[in-house]
Amino acid sequence: MDQIVPIIYMIGVFLLILPAFMNTNNSLKTFFTNLSIWIAIILAIFSIYYFFNF
Repeated sequence: MDQIVPIIYMIGVFLLILPAFMNTNNSLKTFFTNLSIWIAIILAIFSIYYFFNF
C-alpha cells in the first residue's frame, strides 16, 4: 500500500499536466526537449526517494 499511493499520485499529476504539455509542444524538437526534461525530473525524484528509504 505504501508504494501504490505515490504511484497513483504521480499518475494523477501526469494526467493533469498532459493536456497543457501536448498543447505547448507544437514541433517534434520541442516535444522531445520537454519530454527529456520531465524524464530527468522523474528520475531525480525516484533517485532521491530510493536513497532516503535505505
